Amino acid sequence: MSTSLRREPQDAEAAAVRERILDAAFTSFMERGYAATSTLEIATRARVSKRELYTLVGNKQQVLVACIGARAKRMQAPVDLPAPENREALSQILTAFGTQILREITDPAVVAVFRLAIAEAVHAPEVAQTLDSVGRETIRVALRQIMARAHSSRLLDGHAAELAEQFGTLLWGNMMVGLLLGVDDRPTPREAAARARAATETFLRLHQQPGATKGRGRR
Repeated sequence: MSTSLRREPQDAEAAAVRERILDAAFTSFMERGYAATSTLEIATRARVSKRELYTLVGNKQQVLVACIGARAKRMQAPVDLPAPENREALSQILTAFGTQILREITDPAVVAVFRLAIAEAVHAPEVAQTLDSVGRETIRVALRQIMARAHSSRLLDGHAAELAEQFGTLLWGNMMVGLLLGVDDRPTPREAAARARAATETFLRLHQQPGATKGRGRR
């Protein structure tokens, strides 16, 4: 018990230092670019030694993964997300998750990461690769889970991956282009919710419940 009590402050302190390192790294990446940022600069900004940086996070590539991963976690679907029992429940789940995704993906820090990936596409392609595998894939996996559960409940027909891709296209469309160019403003919470609702309504109109049309014909 005494050992556990001694460890907790150490773990909390290490977590705080790690967070400071990631904040410093993110700032450096945004200001100087990934290729031009050194681990020494990150360590100096974070007020830690390079040894601490490598111990708590890792090399520069691992620091980048951690920076993007910390933001990607906010885009995951809840593990205990219930399987929708009817179309109304599915509509509510898609709208809520769509609103969350729009708020997270349009966060200035996330948009900055996309800009960084584009700017470093030639000199440091690993930035874009990491963003795709850690960030964007998180969203795709979450949407596939929702679609797979809706399919299992016989609310949708089709492959989960294709359904997820279609919903995602309806959800953000060309919005990211405007944000990346700086010609559009980030949607307000109300605008994000309205956009998610509209995407959900259109998606569900395109994908009627299996057997629904046939059932109406028999009546």
